Amino acid sequence: MAREAKGPKEGDFITIKSYKHDGSLHRTWRDTMVLKTSENVLIGCNDHTLVTEDDGRRWVTREPAIVYFHKHYWFNIVAMIRDNGVSYYCNLASPYVLDKEALKYIDYDLDVKVFPDGERRLLDVDEYEEHGAQWRYSADTDRILKANVKVLVDWIKNKKGPFSQDYIDIWYSRYQELSRRQ
Repeated sequence: MAREAKGPKEGDFITIKSYKHDGSLHRTWRDTMVLKTSENVLIGCNDHTLVTEDDGRRWVTREPAIVYFHKHYWFNIVAMIRDNGVSYYCNLASPYVLDKEALKYIDYDLDVKVFPDGERRLLDVDEYEEHGAQWRYSADTDRILKANVKVLVDWIKNKKGPFSQDYIDIWYSRYQELSRRQ
């Protein structure tokens, strides 16, 4: 008896959907290429990917980006590969879930942006506080998110995982290889 596939495999395309704490759809990315899946991690690549905002506005990503999602960490990482180096946009978010429709997570507003020169900025603190009050983020959620900011900053400082140039080179090269096969 054949076993059913457990999810997307390398080279498949998936949709990514981010939601807000109240369950409303926030943003959708179409056709993210899966580069790797494991029990806890999904690595993909967006390259000129169609993005749809909650208000229906649509736009296309400008450059290739390696995306990293983990089932235990409350953040995801977008490494945008640009001519002047790699810029990172890190979303503080729930761990992802993956179903037949899409990879899904809850976006908790706080973001960390890392510039090619290593400068870091914590963004959208006001939005986090506003939504936290509006949607009554629990004390546990607040504690978990703040702890994960610290983990994320540690990864950035120590060039761990997606923050390593070797990591970006390996996964972007894999994306290019898989793209040639399409």
